[in-house]
Formats: sequence, structure tokens, C-alpha cells
Amino acid sequence: MKTTVPVVMLTWVALLAAFAFGADSSVDQAASPVLVELFTSEGCSSCPPADALLEKLDSQPIAGAQIIALSEHVDYWNHDGWVDPYSSKFFTDRQGEYERRFGLSSAFTPQMVIAGATQMNGSDARAIAHAIDLARSRELFPIHISYISMENAKALRVHIQVGTLPASFKGHKADIFVAVALNHAQSHVSSGENQGRDIRHVAVAESIDKVGTLEKGKGFDREVVIKLKSGADTANLRLIAFVQGSDNGEVIGATLLKDLIATGPANTAAR
Repeated sequence: MKTTVPVVMLTWVALLAAFAFGADSSVDQAASPVLVELFTSEGCSSCPPADALLEKLDSQPIAGAQIIALSEHVDYWNHDGWVDPYSSKFFTDRQGEYERRFGLSSAFTPQMVIAGATQMNGSDARAIAHAIDLARSRELFPIHISYISMENAKALRVHIQVGTLPASFKGHKADIFVAVALNHAQSHVSSGENQGRDIRHVAVAESIDKVGTLEKGKGFDREVVIKLKSGADTANLRLIAFVQGSDNGEVIGATLLKDLIATGPANTAAR
């Protein structure tokens, strides 16, 4: 079942006010990474403002936070006149997991989930900025992408290093995920609720793969192979690795590699 939430109509002036924490186009090296997931659909008329907001967040407007954006397109709007080319049942199922964890009566779009710990209307800039500000103050759990190379035209070889779970972690284990996403995408929607609109996206998830599990007292240091979609343009891809509690869904560590053209050990290390 799907539910649309009324759009919070925010002008760019209001957005800038919401992000008055301190905007900077460069990422502060001391900033804490915060995974921000947007569940969206090109078939949902309430979603374009949230897509635009995620683009704003991707420009790093909140001081002290490295916002790691990830746009996940659900497929349950595809029966209403427009098939979203970026949608997948996998992302619908992932949103369903959050729905159960948060005790929601139904899934809805647009929805933003901050660090796996809080959720809100994906267009509510003030609530999102507040949640990000809270998430950045949590204990930092480092995860590193120390090497990345093209295995072949359809796969990446990635070396991931993760330390042991911190003592403050309340769960028993955590899962390690790697996401491949498009840096930028755009569609002209010719039917459905957004008929006639041109919609821009950032950080559009193509895949999210579980590559390992962390248990108390054990780290993770290995190479994994990540499949790419056929014909993928590496100039327009980013790689995101994150650690998420298996029980509570909290994201306790994340890192971003935005430029996959630069491969090799010298230029792919990431926080």
C-alpha cells in the first residue's frame, strides 16, 4: 500500500534558512558522514521537491556533516501511468524494512531516512536538517575504501576495511553494504502524475549489495566484486559503502567515493 504525504512547499529562500548551519561547497575533512536515503518515484507528484532537496543536500550545506546522499526509487507507483526507469522492487523492499522498524502503518513517498535512525517527509527541509545535525554528533565508526579497480566492463573490484564494532554499539552484529549510484540523472516524464515535467536526480541507486557481516570483536578487511549495469558510464558513478545494524537498522558508518574514473590505491582512499 502506498500513501502520499502532502508536500511541504518550501521556497529556495526557506531552504537556505533551514540550512543556515553553514554552507560550504567543499567537504570538511573532519565532518562526520551521515547517510541520507530518499525513497522517491517519478510517478509521484509530491516527489520532485524532495528530489530537488536531495540535490541541495548533496552540495554539502550543513557544517560538520558529510552528507552521503542515496536516492532509492520504489516501484509501487509504476502502475499509475509512468514506469520510473530507475525503480526497483529491491528499493521497495528496503523501504518496507524501514516501515516495519519505524512502526509505520504504510510506506509513503517522498520519505527520507537519516542514518537509518529517523524518518520524515522527504520535503521537510527543517526536520531533515535537524536530524542530520543530530546524526553528525554520534560516535564516528570508520569504514575505508582503500582500493578500487575495474575487474572488467561489468564489475568493480573494491577493497573495504572496517574496524571492530564500538563498545557503544547496542546490537549483536552489523551488515556491510556497497551501493553503486548515478551521480546525476534526468527524465522527461511523458505520462502519470508528473506528465510533462523534467525531473533531475542525484545519487540514484542502481544497486545495493550486502558484502559482509560484522560481529563483536571482529573486523572486516577484504576485496569484493561489485557488478555494474551493462553499459554503465563510470564517469557518472559513485560508490557508497556503509555499515548498518542488523537488528535496529541504524547506520553507524559510511563513506563515499564520488569519482570512479580515478582508480588505483593512490587516489581512492576514503573516510
